[in-house]
Amino acid sequence: MIDWLNSPAVVAFGVPTSWAEVLGFATGLLTVGLLVRQHILNWPLGVLNVLLLMVVFWTAGLYADAGLQIVYIVLGLYGWWAWLFGGQDRTRLVVRVTSRAEWLGLAVAGAVLTGGLCLFLDRLTGSTVPFADALTTALSLLATYGQTRKLLENWWIWITADLIYIPLYGYKGLWLTAILYVAFLVLCMLGLRSWRRALR
Repeated sequence: MIDWLNSPAVVAFGVPTSWAEVLGFATGLLTVGLLVRQHILNWPLGVLNVLLLMVVFWTAGLYADAGLQIVYIVLGLYGWWAWLFGGQDRTRLVVRVTSRAEWLGLAVAGAVLTGGLCLFLDRLTGSTVPFADALTTALSLLATYGQTRKLLENWWIWITADLIYIPLYGYKGLWLTAILYVAFLVLCMLGLRSWRRALR
């Protein structure tokens, strides 16, 4: 199965693109599109998406991004449950703003995650981009946490991460994934606008 997913599907920008990357592209767009609309099916489709991207990132030597996908599966299952039952009196969650205490916690967690992952990747793996890989991993985890709690500002964290991911994936030759993250950037802006309306 893994061999088939890693086999060339198309050539994008002169670089062979695997089936895992093509399918990750398609499921990723659908997942974020559903998320913008606050549709509950974004969670199970998102789990499939991260399984595909795990194969892509591991093959490209982006080990922190590959490992991040395991955490995404856990967060995806939690987010699925939280959106249905995580509100007051086990009701559906509603969009809200991030509190000052939550921002402080997110900032500390982000700094610790970035520093720890960067050190790990630099010393114990063959990563060629340890800081960028660590920073985007930390930002993605923080944004996903915000997404599971329907925090409006998760979109700003995603936008920041996407602005780093796009050149990073281009540098690693993952052009189809880089294009996917350009689309994600646009969807994040739409998500921010849509969730702002829901908040009002």
